[in-house]
Amino acid sequence: MTKGAISGRRTHMDWATVAGWYTEQRFFEFPLAMLAFSVGVFFLLALPGTILAWFDPPWARRWAIQSTPFNVRQHVTRTLRLIVFNALILASLLILSWPLLRLTGIHGGPPPSAGTVLWQLMFFILLDDMLYYGMHRLFHENKWLLRRVHAVHHEIRTPYALAGNHMHWVEYVATATLVLIGPVLVNAHYVTLYLWIIWRQVEAVDGHLGYDFPWNPLRLLPGYDGPGYHDFHHARFKGNYAGFLHWIDRRLGTALPQWEAWKASRQAARKPAR
Repeated sequence: MTKGAISGRRTHMDWATVAGWYTEQRFFEFPLAMLAFSVGVFFLLALPGTILAWFDPPWARRWAIQSTPFNVRQHVTRTLRLIVFNALILASLLILSWPLLRLTGIHGGPPPSAGTVLWQLMFFILLDDMLYYGMHRLFHENKWLLRRVHAVHHEIRTPYALAGNHMHWVEYVATATLVLIGPVLVNAHYVTLYLWIIWRQVEAVDGHLGYDFPWNPLRLLPGYDGPGYHDFHHARFKGNYAGFLHWIDRRLGTALPQWEAWKASRQAARKPAR
């Protein structure tokens, strides 16, 4: 057999092997189902808050973080287009990177214990927020990234729930990559991965809700100061870079003093708008 024939046969076998990877059940469970689930959960969580901001009734306006109108009608079409476009870009990249993703230890099988799920979720929250802080701050301090990428997210100065995913595709992919780092490091089970996705979308929606309701159950969680924290970031265009664990900004000197003053006055006087 000639060298050319051997080489051609080997190439054929290699392509057959790669094609076989894309027929594995795990390919459909992760990453395809993961992305579909993530987008679906985001829309499910963001829809009520977006409708609320659209109509902005007097009882809710009382708890609006900014006095500026939401202008949902002005932004919502572009927001939806961005979300769909970004999801398609991410889907393409996930498909292309499957030969690498399949080497990770993310798996199905018997579910993990409740204790394992709990400590892994806590680890994901801490790791993701620290990484997100660094990425978010870089997006602001690097002028090229700010103008070319992150400025898309800041097109909306008065956030509403759906604005949590109003962003440039580069930022969308970068954010999704950070979300996956924790699960990859601990070889997470699908159960933990999907719970983590739900939680991450809760963060995205609540951080852009636009209302600071006193009955918001997330305010009971340690380290979180409510949606007003990120809302101030949109209004001031700097500072308050952390997503959920706001003490990171305080430790690193990037917490907005205006936010601290607003929070203190709101707690003291119970005034709903600044």
